[in-house]
Amino acid sequence: MSEPEIPPEGRPVDVYLDLLRIRMDTEDYDRLLGVVEPVLRAIDEERPAALDFALDGGELPQEIRDEAALVIATAVTGRLDNEVVEIHTEETGPVRVVTDAATAADPARLGELAEHIRERHRQNEELRGIAEASGLPTDF
Repeated sequence: MSEPEIPPEGRPVDVYLDLLRIRMDTEDYDRLLGVVEPVLRAIDEERPAALDFALDGGELPQEIRDEAALVIATAVTGRLDNEVVEIHTEETGPVRVVTDAATAADPARLGELAEHIRERHRQNEELRGIAEASGLPTDF
């Protein structure tokens, strides 16, 4: 969908939610809203830093978690071309990432994302080791 197709009074996230409402089963859509509404409210109130939410694990099917991530990405970026890609690294296994369509289609950019994920994992393991040696909690 290109920018001119968005109604002037509609935000891209509202357009995306309307499309999901039509496409998804009512129960799944309601579950999706239960996850994204607090996040969307926080974004509207310009307080996303204070927000803590997780889309991993839990009882939500992967499809709903992916759609929730896309809804949130649309709200933050204002773009409707976000995609969920799965990046595999030996250190972490599969990691799901939301990115724009151009990056999702570019193997070199996906390689850069994989390298960033590996580096972040290495840093987290270092910090976990320091915390453990210091007698601090290691569940960050």
